[in-house]
Amino acid sequence: MAKSEPTVGFVSLGCPKALVDSEQILTRLRAEGYGIAPTYENADLVVVNTCGFIDAAVAESLDAIGEALAENGKVIVTGCLGARPERITDVHPKVLAVTGPHALEDVMGAVHTHLPRPHDPFIDLVPPAGIKLTPRHYAYLKISEGCNHRCSFCIIPQMRGDLVSRPVGEVLREAENLVASGVQELLVISQDTSAYGVDTRYRTGFWNGRPLRTRMTELVEALGTLGVWVRLHYVYPYPHVDEVVPLMAAGKVLPYLDVPLQHASPRILKLMKRPGDIDGTLARIRRWRGICPDITLRSTFIVGFPGETEAEFEELLAFLREARLDRVGCFAYSPVEGAPANALPGAVPEALKQERLERFMAVQAEISAERLAGKLGREIDVLVDGHDEEGWACARSAADAPEIDGTVWVEEGLELSVGQFARVRVTDADEHDLYAELV
Repeated sequence: MAKSEPTVGFVSLGCPKALVDSEQILTRLRAEGYGIAPTYENADLVVVNTCGFIDAAVAESLDAIGEALAENGKVIVTGCLGARPERITDVHPKVLAVTGPHALEDVMGAVHTHLPRPHDPFIDLVPPAGIKLTPRHYAYLKISEGCNHRCSFCIIPQMRGDLVSRPVGEVLREAENLVASGVQELLVISQDTSAYGVDTRYRTGFWNGRPLRTRMTELVEALGTLGVWVRLHYVYPYPHVDEVVPLMAAGKVLPYLDVPLQHASPRILKLMKRPGDIDGTLARIRRWRGICPDITLRSTFIVGFPGETEAEFEELLAFLREARLDRVGCFAYSPVEGAPANALPGAVPEALKQERLERFMAVQAEISAERLAGKLGREIDVLVDGHDEEGWACARSAADAPEIDGTVWVEEGLELSVGQFARVRVTDADEHDLYAELV
Protein backbone atom coordinates (compact mmCIF):
# COMPACT_ATOMS: atom_id res chain seq x y z
CA MET A 1 0.00 0.00 0.00
CA ALA A 2 1.39 3.39 -0.98
CA LYS A 3 1.19 5.50 2.16
CA SER A 4 -0.38 8.76 1.01
CA GLU A 5 -2.43 9.01 4.20
CA PRO A 6 -1.93 8.20 7.89
CA THR A 7 -3.14 4.69 8.57
CA VAL A 8 -4.61 2.92 11.59
CA GLY A 9 -4.66 -0.79 12.25
CA PHE A 10 -7.65 -2.17 14.14
CA VAL A 11 -8.25 -5.24 16.29
CA SER A 12 -11.85 -5.83 17.40
CA LEU A 13 -12.59 -8.35 20.16
CA GLY A 14 -15.66 -9.22 22.19
CA CYS A 15 -19.42 -9.20 21.71
CA PRO A 16 -21.62 -7.67 18.99
CA LYS A 17 -22.01 -4.50 21.07
CA ALA A 18 -18.24 -4.07 20.99
CA LEU A 19 -18.31 -4.78 17.26
CA VAL A 20 -20.73 -1.88 16.73
CA ASP A 21 -18.39 0.37 18.73
CA SER A 22 -15.57 -0.73 16.43
CA GLU A 23 -17.67 0.06 13.36
CA GLN A 24 -18.38 3.55 14.66
CA ILE A 25 -14.71 4.21 15.34
CA LEU A 26 -13.68 2.91 11.91
CA THR A 27 -16.39 4.99 10.22
CA ARG A 28 -15.13 8.12 11.96
CA LEU A 29 -11.52 7.32 11.07
CA ARG A 30 -12.38 6.96 7.39
CA ALA A 31 -14.55 10.09 7.45
CA GLU A 32 -11.56 12.06 8.74
CA GLY A 33 -9.29 10.72 6.03
CA TYR A 34 -7.37 8.02 7.85
CA GLY A 35 -6.55 4.82 6.00
CA ILE A 36 -7.31 1.45 7.58
CA ALA A 37 -4.28 -0.85 7.44
CA PRO A 38 -4.78 -4.63 7.14
CA THR A 39 -1.41 -5.44 8.74
CA TYR A 40 0.62 -4.18 11.68
CA GLU A 41 3.58 -3.18 9.54
CA ASN A 42 1.49 -0.90 7.32
CA ALA A 43 -0.14 0.91 10.26
CA ASP A 44 1.10 4.12 11.86
CA LEU A 45 -0.61 3.00 15.07
CA VAL A 46 -3.04 0.29 16.19
CA VAL A 47 -6.35 0.50 18.07
CA VAL A 48 -7.34 -2.59 20.06
CA ASN A 49 -10.99 -2.81 21.14
CA THR A 50 -10.93 -5.19 24.10
CA CYS A 51 -13.31 -7.46 25.97
CA GLY A 52 -13.15 -7.88 29.73
CA PHE A 53 -16.19 -9.97 30.61
CA ILE A 54 -14.55 -13.23 31.73
CA ASP A 55 -10.99 -14.26 32.53
CA ALA A 56 -10.47 -15.90 29.15
CA ALA A 57 -11.57 -12.70 27.38
CA VAL A 58 -9.24 -10.63 29.55
CA ALA A 59 -6.35 -12.94 28.68
CA GLU A 60 -7.18 -12.75 24.96
CA SER A 61 -7.31 -8.95 25.11
CA LEU A 62 -3.99 -8.67 26.93
CA ASP A 63 -2.39 -11.04 24.41
CA ALA A 64 -3.74 -8.96 21.50
CA ILE A 65 -2.37 -5.77 23.04
CA GLY A 66 1.02 -7.43 23.56
CA GLU A 67 1.11 -8.64 19.97
CA ALA A 68 0.23 -5.19 18.64
CA LEU A 69 2.96 -3.60 20.77
CA ALA A 70 5.51 -6.17 19.59
CA GLU A 71 4.58 -5.86 15.91
CA ASN A 72 3.85 -2.14 15.72
CA GLY A 73 4.82 -0.39 18.97
CA LYS A 74 2.12 2.27 19.01
CA VAL A 75 -1.13 1.06 20.56
CA ILE A 76 -4.33 2.72 21.79
CA VAL A 77 -6.62 0.51 23.87
CA THR A 78 -10.39 0.89 24.17
CA GLY A 79 -13.36 -1.30 25.12
CA CYS A 80 -14.61 -3.04 28.23
CA LEU A 81 -11.23 -3.96 29.67
CA GLY A 82 -10.34 -0.28 29.41
CA ALA A 83 -12.87 0.41 32.17
CA ARG A 84 -10.22 -1.14 34.44
CA PRO A 85 -7.16 0.60 32.97
CA GLU A 86 -4.78 -0.70 35.63
CA ARG A 87 -5.38 -4.25 34.32
CA ILE A 88 -3.86 -3.07 31.05
CA THR A 89 -1.12 -0.67 32.18
CA ASP A 90 0.21 -3.06 34.81
CA VAL A 91 0.95 -5.57 32.05
CA HIS A 92 1.56 -3.19 29.13
CA PRO A 93 2.77 0.18 30.47
CA LYS A 94 3.87 1.35 27.01
CA VAL A 95 0.35 1.70 25.53
CA LEU A 96 -0.28 5.24 24.29
CA ALA A 97 -3.74 5.63 25.83
CA VAL A 98 -6.54 3.66 27.44
CA THR A 99 -10.26 4.45 27.13
CA GLY A 100 -13.38 2.63 28.29
CA PRO A 101 -16.21 1.09 26.28
CA HIS A 102 -18.43 3.11 23.95
CA ALA A 103 -15.93 5.98 23.98
CA LEU A 104 -15.80 7.21 20.39
CA GLU A 105 -14.72 10.76 21.24
CA ASP A 106 -12.06 9.59 23.70
CA VAL A 107 -10.60 7.17 21.13
CA MET A 108 -10.56 9.83 18.41
CA GLY A 109 -8.94 12.28 20.80
CA ALA A 110 -6.18 9.77 21.50
CA VAL A 111 -5.71 9.11 17.78
CA HIS A 112 -5.51 12.86 17.05
CA THR A 113 -2.89 13.25 19.79
CA HIS A 114 -0.60 10.53 18.50
CA LEU A 115 -1.41 10.60 14.77
CA PRO A 116 -2.65 13.99 13.55
CA ARG A 117 -5.46 13.66 11.08
CA PRO A 118 -4.87 14.37 7.37
CA HIS A 119 -5.26 17.89 6.06
CA ASP A 120 -8.81 18.63 4.94
CA PRO A 121 -9.04 21.88 2.90
CA PHE A 122 -12.64 22.36 4.02
CA ILE A 123 -12.65 21.34 7.68
CA ASP A 124 -9.18 22.78 8.39
CA LEU A 125 -10.38 26.28 7.57
CA VAL A 126 -12.19 26.12 10.94
CA PRO A 127 -9.90 26.67 13.95
CA PRO A 128 -9.70 23.77 16.44
CA ALA A 129 -11.46 25.87 19.09
CA GLY A 130 -14.35 26.59 16.72
CA ILE A 131 -15.83 29.97 15.84
CA LYS A 132 -16.28 32.08 18.98
CA LEU A 133 -18.38 35.19 19.53
CA THR A 134 -16.51 36.15 22.69
CA PRO A 135 -13.22 38.10 22.70
CA ARG A 136 -10.18 35.96 22.00
CA HIS A 137 -9.00 35.89 25.61
CA TYR A 138 -12.03 34.31 27.28
CA ALA A 139 -14.59 31.68 26.33
CA TYR A 140 -17.61 29.86 27.74
CA LEU A 141 -17.28 26.12 28.25
CA LYS A 142 -20.68 24.41 28.35
CA ILE A 143 -20.42 21.08 30.17
CA SER A 144 -24.02 19.87 30.00
CA GLU A 145 -27.43 20.57 28.54
CA GLY A 146 -30.88 20.54 30.15
CA CYS A 147 -31.86 20.32 33.81
CA ASN A 148 -33.40 17.81 36.22
CA HIS A 149 -34.92 20.46 38.50
CA ARG A 150 -38.55 21.46 38.20
CA CYS A 151 -38.50 24.98 39.62
CA SER A 152 -42.02 26.36 39.38
CA PHE A 153 -40.93 29.62 37.73
CA CYS A 154 -38.80 27.99 35.01
CA ILE A 155 -39.50 26.20 31.72
CA ILE A 156 -35.92 25.27 30.79
CA PRO A 157 -36.59 21.50 31.14
CA GLN A 158 -39.58 21.89 28.80
CA MET A 159 -37.39 23.58 26.20
CA ARG A 160 -34.06 21.80 26.64
CA GLY A 161 -35.01 18.54 28.34
CA ASP A 162 -33.46 16.75 31.28
CA LEU A 163 -29.78 16.93 32.18
CA VAL A 164 -27.39 15.48 29.59
CA SER A 165 -23.73 15.73 30.63
CA ARG A 166 -21.00 15.89 28.00
CA PRO A 167 -18.26 13.22 28.23
CA VAL A 168 -15.50 14.50 30.50
CA GLY A 169 -12.78 13.79 27.93
CA GLU A 170 -14.67 15.74 25.27
CA VAL A 171 -15.07 18.74 27.59
CA LEU A 172 -11.38 18.74 28.51
CA ARG A 173 -10.25 18.43 24.89
CA GLU A 174 -12.39 21.45 24.01
CA ALA A 175 -10.84 23.31 26.93
CA GLU A 176 -7.33 22.39 25.73
CA ASN A 177 -8.14 23.63 22.21
CA LEU A 178 -9.46 26.90 23.62
CA VAL A 179 -6.34 27.43 25.71
CA ALA A 180 -4.13 26.60 22.72
CA SER A 181 -6.01 29.25 20.71
CA GLY A 182 -5.11 31.96 23.25
CA VAL A 183 -8.00 31.83 25.74
CA GLN A 184 -6.90 33.04 29.19
CA GLU A 185 -10.18 32.45 31.04
CA LEU A 186 -12.63 29.56 30.85
CA LEU A 187 -16.14 30.26 32.13
CA VAL A 188 -17.79 26.94 33.01
CA ILE A 189 -21.53 27.05 32.32
CA SER A 190 -24.60 24.81 32.25
CA GLN A 191 -28.10 24.92 33.70
CA ASP A 192 -26.81 23.11 36.80
CA THR A 193 -23.04 22.81 36.98
CA SER A 194 -23.10 20.96 40.31
CA ALA A 195 -25.16 18.15 38.75
CA TYR A 196 -22.56 17.41 36.09
CA GLY A 197 -22.38 13.65 35.63
CA VAL A 198 -25.44 12.75 37.72
CA ASP A 199 -27.22 11.48 34.62
CA THR A 200 -24.31 9.15 33.80
CA ARG A 201 -23.94 8.00 37.43
CA TYR A 202 -20.54 9.68 37.31
CA ARG A 203 -19.30 7.30 34.60
CA THR A 204 -15.54 7.09 34.25
CA GLY A 205 -14.23 8.77 31.13
CA PHE A 206 -10.70 9.22 29.86
CA TRP A 207 -8.51 12.25 29.27
CA ASN A 208 -4.99 11.97 27.90
CA GLY A 209 -5.14 8.25 28.53
CA ARG A 210 -6.02 8.42 32.23
CA PRO A 211 -9.38 7.64 33.85
CA LEU A 212 -11.47 10.50 35.17
CA ARG A 213 -14.95 10.50 36.69
CA THR A 214 -17.65 12.54 34.99
CA ARG A 215 -18.19 14.70 38.06
CA MET A 216 -17.86 18.41 38.84
CA THR A 217 -15.01 18.15 41.33
CA GLU A 218 -12.84 15.97 39.10
CA LEU A 219 -13.59 18.10 36.04
CA VAL A 220 -12.76 21.33 37.83
CA GLU A 221 -9.55 19.88 39.24
CA ALA A 222 -8.48 18.83 35.72
CA LEU A 223 -9.37 22.25 34.27
CA GLY A 224 -7.23 23.80 36.99
CA THR A 225 -4.13 22.17 35.47
CA LEU A 226 -4.45 24.06 32.16
CA GLY A 227 -2.78 27.24 33.43
CA VAL A 228 -5.66 29.68 32.86
CA TRP A 229 -8.41 31.24 34.95
CA VAL A 230 -11.35 28.88 35.53
CA ARG A 231 -14.62 30.46 36.72
CA LEU A 232 -17.68 28.45 37.85
CA HIS A 233 -21.23 29.58 37.06
CA TYR A 234 -24.69 28.26 38.03
CA VAL A 235 -23.45 26.12 40.92
CA TYR A 236 -26.39 24.74 42.91
CA PRO A 237 -25.39 24.30 46.57
CA TYR A 238 -25.23 20.51 46.67
CA PRO A 239 -23.01 19.05 49.44
CA HIS A 240 -20.15 18.20 47.08
CA VAL A 241 -19.76 21.90 46.17
CA ASP A 242 -17.76 22.06 49.42
CA GLU A 243 -15.09 19.97 47.66
CA VAL A 244 -14.18 22.70 45.16
CA VAL A 245 -13.64 25.46 47.73
CA PRO A 246 -10.27 24.02 48.87
CA LEU A 247 -9.24 24.00 45.19
CA MET A 248 -10.01 27.72 45.14
CA ALA A 249 -8.04 28.29 48.33
CA ALA A 250 -5.09 26.47 46.75
CA GLY A 251 -5.21 28.68 43.64
CA LYS A 252 -6.21 25.88 41.29
CA VAL A 253 -9.36 27.70 40.10
CA LEU A 254 -10.71 31.20 40.67
CA PRO A 255 -12.19 31.79 44.14
CA TYR A 256 -15.59 32.58 42.65
CA LEU A 257 -18.93 30.79 43.08
CA ASP A 258 -22.11 31.74 41.27
CA VAL A 259 -24.85 30.11 43.38
CA PRO A 260 -28.48 30.86 42.35
CA LEU A 261 -30.40 31.07 45.66
CA GLN A 262 -33.59 32.82 44.40
CA HIS A 263 -35.11 33.70 47.82
CA ALA A 264 -34.71 33.34 51.59
CA SER A 265 -38.24 32.67 52.80
CA PRO A 266 -38.75 28.92 53.39
CA ARG A 267 -42.39 29.17 52.29
CA ILE A 268 -41.57 31.01 49.06
CA LEU A 269 -38.71 28.63 48.32
CA LYS A 270 -41.10 25.71 48.76
CA LEU A 271 -43.52 27.33 46.29
CA MET A 272 -40.56 27.78 43.94
CA LYS A 273 -39.64 24.10 44.45
CA ARG A 274 -36.21 25.16 45.62
CA PRO A 275 -34.05 24.08 48.61
CA GLY A 276 -35.28 25.95 51.70
CA ASP A 277 -32.64 25.48 54.43
CA ILE A 278 -31.58 29.11 54.81
CA ASP A 279 -29.77 28.57 58.12
CA GLY A 280 -27.79 25.80 56.44
CA THR A 281 -26.98 28.09 53.52
CA LEU A 282 -25.68 30.79 55.86
CA ALA A 283 -23.59 28.22 57.72
CA ARG A 284 -22.04 27.00 54.48
CA ILE A 285 -21.26 30.56 53.37
CA ARG A 286 -19.39 31.08 56.66
CA ARG A 287 -17.59 27.77 56.17
CA TRP A 288 -16.60 28.62 52.59
CA ARG A 289 -15.21 31.97 53.68
CA GLY A 290 -13.34 30.25 56.49
CA ILE A 291 -11.64 27.92 54.01
CA CYS A 292 -11.10 30.55 51.29
CA PRO A 293 -11.27 34.11 52.70
CA ASP A 294 -10.92 35.67 49.23
CA ILE A 295 -13.89 33.80 47.75
CA THR A 296 -16.35 35.93 45.77
CA LEU A 297 -19.97 34.83 46.11
CA ARG A 298 -22.52 35.79 43.48
CA SER A 299 -26.21 34.94 43.46
CA THR A 300 -29.52 35.85 41.87
CA PHE A 301 -32.91 36.41 43.48
CA ILE A 302 -36.55 36.92 42.51
CA VAL A 303 -38.80 39.44 44.25
CA GLY A 304 -42.55 39.68 43.87
CA PHE A 305 -43.06 35.93 43.47
CA PRO A 306 -46.79 35.01 43.66
CA GLY A 307 -47.92 35.10 47.27
CA GLU A 308 -44.83 36.92 48.59
CA THR A 309 -45.84 38.95 51.66
CA GLU A 310 -44.11 42.00 53.04
CA ALA A 311 -42.80 39.90 55.93
CA GLU A 312 -41.34 37.32 53.52
CA PHE A 313 -39.70 40.07 51.50
CA GLU A 314 -38.18 41.40 54.74
CA GLU A 315 -36.85 37.87 55.38
CA LEU A 316 -35.04 38.15 52.07
CA LEU A 317 -33.54 41.52 53.00
CA ALA A 318 -32.46 40.15 56.38
CA PHE A 319 -30.72 37.24 54.65
CA LEU A 320 -28.99 39.67 52.29
CA ARG A 321 -27.67 41.73 55.21
CA GLU A 322 -26.38 38.64 57.01
CA ALA A 323 -24.92 36.79 54.02
CA ARG A 324 -23.20 39.92 52.65
CA LEU A 325 -22.81 38.47 49.18
CA ASP A 326 -20.28 40.15 46.90
CA ARG A 327 -22.29 40.20 43.68
CA VAL A 328 -26.06 39.99 43.40
CA GLY A 329 -28.57 40.11 40.57
CA CYS A 330 -32.29 40.50 41.17
CA PHE A 331 -35.38 40.26 38.99
CA ALA A 332 -39.01 41.10 39.55
CA TYR A 333 -41.11 37.98 38.97
CA SER A 334 -42.42 37.82 35.43
CA PRO A 335 -44.90 35.14 34.32
CA VAL A 336 -43.34 32.84 31.74
CA GLU A 337 -45.74 30.97 29.49
CA GLY A 338 -45.96 27.38 30.65
CA ALA A 339 -44.44 27.96 34.11
CA PRO A 340 -46.46 26.32 36.95
CA ALA A 341 -45.92 29.37 39.18
CA ASN A 342 -48.32 31.36 37.02
CA ALA A 343 -51.22 29.42 38.54
CA LEU A 344 -50.27 30.25 42.14
CA PRO A 345 -52.60 32.59 44.04
CA GLY A 346 -51.61 36.01 45.37
CA ALA A 347 -50.11 37.71 42.33
CA VAL A 348 -48.07 40.73 43.46
CA PRO A 349 -49.02 44.04 41.75
CA GLU A 350 -46.43 45.29 39.26
CA ALA A 351 -45.88 48.56 41.14
CA LEU A 352 -45.15 46.65 44.35
CA LYS A 353 -42.76 44.32 42.52
CA GLN A 354 -40.78 47.29 41.26
CA GLU A 355 -40.78 48.94 44.68
CA ARG A 356 -39.38 45.76 46.27
CA LEU A 357 -36.81 45.42 43.51
CA GLU A 358 -35.58 48.95 44.18
CA ARG A 359 -35.44 48.37 47.94
CA PHE A 360 -33.58 45.11 47.42
CA MET A 361 -30.98 46.69 45.14
CA ALA A 362 -30.50 49.64 47.51
CA VAL A 363 -29.63 47.24 50.34
CA GLN A 364 -27.26 45.29 48.11
CA ALA A 365 -25.62 48.48 46.83
CA GLU A 366 -24.58 49.34 50.39
CA ILE A 367 -23.23 45.84 50.94
CA SER A 368 -21.38 45.82 47.63
CA ALA A 369 -19.83 49.25 48.29
CA GLU A 370 -18.61 48.07 51.68
CA ARG A 371 -17.21 44.80 50.30
CA LEU A 372 -15.34 46.63 47.53
CA ALA A 373 -14.05 49.32 49.92
CA GLY A 374 -12.37 46.52 51.85
CA LYS A 375 -10.04 46.03 48.88
CA LEU A 376 -8.54 49.53 49.04
CA GLY A 377 -4.75 49.38 49.07
CA ARG A 378 -4.62 45.71 48.06
CA GLU A 379 -2.63 44.40 45.12
CA ILE A 380 -4.63 42.14 42.80
CA ASP A 381 -4.21 40.47 39.41
CA VAL A 382 -6.48 41.59 36.59
CA LEU A 383 -7.20 40.49 33.03
CA VAL A 384 -7.47 43.33 30.51
CA ASP A 385 -10.62 43.50 28.36
CA GLY A 386 -10.10 46.85 26.60
CA HIS A 387 -9.56 50.59 27.00
CA ASP A 388 -11.69 53.71 27.26
CA GLU A 389 -11.24 57.06 25.49
CA GLU A 390 -9.35 58.55 28.43
CA GLY A 391 -6.61 55.94 28.43
CA TRP A 392 -7.84 53.77 31.29
CA ALA A 393 -7.64 50.02 30.88
CA CYS A 394 -10.92 48.17 31.42
CA ALA A 395 -10.02 45.00 33.31
CA ARG A 396 -11.48 42.32 35.56
CA SER A 397 -10.24 40.67 38.71
CA ALA A 398 -10.93 37.14 39.94
CA ALA A 399 -14.12 38.59 41.46
CA ASP A 400 -15.53 39.81 38.14
CA ALA A 401 -17.22 37.71 35.47
CA PRO A 402 -17.57 39.44 32.10
CA GLU A 403 -20.72 41.49 31.46
CA ILE A 404 -22.47 40.63 34.74
CA ASP A 405 -20.05 41.87 37.42
CA GLY A 406 -17.95 44.96 37.95
CA THR A 407 -14.87 46.39 36.30
CA VAL A 408 -11.38 47.27 37.50
CA TRP A 409 -10.40 50.56 35.86
CA VAL A 410 -6.60 50.84 35.59
CA GLU A 411 -5.19 54.36 35.34
CA GLU A 412 -2.74 55.02 32.49
CA GLY A 413 -3.42 51.55 31.16
CA LEU A 414 -2.84 52.11 27.45
CA GLU A 415 0.38 50.11 27.62
CA LEU A 416 -1.63 47.04 28.61
CA SER A 417 -2.80 44.76 25.80
CA VAL A 418 -6.23 43.14 25.60
CA GLY A 419 -5.95 39.64 27.05
CA GLN A 420 -2.92 40.54 29.16
CA PHE A 421 -2.66 39.92 32.90
CA ALA A 422 -1.44 42.78 35.06
CA ARG A 423 -0.70 43.41 38.73
CA VAL A 424 -2.46 46.51 40.08
CA ARG A 425 -3.02 48.32 43.38
CA VAL A 426 -6.58 49.36 44.27
CA THR A 427 -6.84 53.10 44.90
CA ASP A 428 -10.61 53.73 44.97
CA ALA A 429 -13.96 51.92 44.87
CA ASP A 430 -17.66 52.56 44.43
CA GLU A 431 -20.65 50.22 44.71
CA HIS A 432 -19.83 48.43 41.44
CA ASP A 433 -16.24 49.01 40.32
CA LEU A 434 -12.67 49.30 41.51
CA TYR A 435 -10.08 51.85 40.40
CA ALA A 436 -6.41 50.98 40.39
CA GLU A 437 -2.87 51.85 39.35
CA LEU A 438 -0.20 49.61 37.90
CA VAL A 439 2.19 48.16 40.44
